[in-house]
Amino acid sequence: MENRVRTLRSDRNWTQVELAERLNVSRQTVLAIEKGKYDPSLPLAFAIADAFGLKIEDIFEPTPQ
Repeated sequence: MENRVRTLRSDRNWTQVELAERLNVSRQTVLAIEKGKYDPSLPLAFAIADAFGLKIEDIFEPTPQ
């Protein structure tokens, strides 16, 4: 799954720690999501979308094959 988390976070000048605190997860979780090494659970994906004021589909999309 591809995502725009890093870009959206950078656009808002948030650190990984700041985003992690907003989501109540670790910085390592944010890092793994940004690198595409971890796909968030549905509740976490909704929390991420809410933090950015966007819809899930505006942030996450399936990896093209």
